[in-house]
Amino acid sequence: MTRTRRRRPTLDDVADAVGVSRATVSNAYNRPDQLSGRLRDQVLRVAAELGYPGPNPTARSLATSRTGAIAVLLDTSLSMAFSEPALSVTLDALAQVVDPHGHALLLLPGGARGGPPAAQVLGAQADIAIAYSLADGAPALDSVRARGLPLVVIDQPLLPGVARIGCQDRLGAALAARHLLDLGHRRFGIFAAHSRITPGGGELTAEEAGAAALHDVRERLAGYLGELGPGGAEVVVHEAAGLSTESAMAGAFALLGRTPRPTALLCMTDQLALAALSAAAQLGIAVPGELSVVGFDDSPPAGWSSPPLTTIRQDLAAKGRIAGELVLRLLDGGDVPEPAEMPVSLVVRGSTGPA
Repeated sequence: MTRTRRRRPTLDDVADAVGVSRATVSNAYNRPDQLSGRLRDQVLRVAAELGYPGPNPTARSLATSRTGAIAVLLDTSLSMAFSEPALSVTLDALAQVVDPHGHALLLLPGGARGGPPAAQVLGAQADIAIAYSLADGAPALDSVRARGLPLVVIDQPLLPGVARIGCQDRLGAALAARHLLDLGHRRFGIFAAHSRITPGGGELTAEEAGAAALHDVRERLAGYLGELGPGGAEVVVHEAAGLSTESAMAGAFALLGRTPRPTALLCMTDQLALAALSAAAQLGIAVPGELSVVGFDDSPPAGWSSPPLTTIRQDLAAKGRIAGELVLRLLDGGDVPEPAEMPVSLVVRGSTGPA
């Protein structure tokens, strides 16, 4: 026995049942301000009785050339993105700005070459793209250009004629290094964020680290070395093998296992610094008695750690809000503003002390 498939009700069915035009039914969903509250309620009630689910979102986007989605191009997997405090704070603030305007965030996770695969960006239904801390030359950016999508950059890369909000990376790093020098430290470890210079991470020369594909790695390294170099400090640079907690811990153990051991660690992110604090605790190294640690970002966990983390503060929430305002500006046809950078400051807590 064959079963006849029931036809899905259409917008025309609702219009006939209510005795109104197709445009009136469409307005009930898309432009409710065009109808009286009583008429709209009647249309939606009849639609529900007939089982009409509402306008097809794909058809609607074709008709309006707008999807309401903002593609956020990440340099990491979704699971790691949700666990990374600085990213979470920034995205939350971004969402608070764009959500009241009917926009949603479409998160595209990073691939092997940094940023999402180019094909994924080409197929994403979005009105605008946000590049969140991508490496120079990430293939995803070629797809954004090929589609002609407006683009907002958070942190990096630096692209001509593109709206960008970043922070004063070099100045922040210099403030961190000067703080430790003033405390008498002369033996330093620079703990670099994963920049794919070597597949497994490890020790780098200053020249190798300076060739990183990530703008913030280059700038923070320059800020550290600009302060440490003239004083004749002993410096070793170590790159984390990846973005995970496990990679950060492995790098921290490697730095703290050196002979002689650094008395101070300059960490390019709070995530790396927190891993260093954890590794030091496991090795029985007193912080700040035997080791001082400075992070970068002032993400929420920096104030909860034991001891609380000395770090470089940037206003992550303000960065997200400004990115959201840039998105709305470009979607409204506004001009691309000049790139902007958030100010930074040194926040001294319990993880640093005299050498």
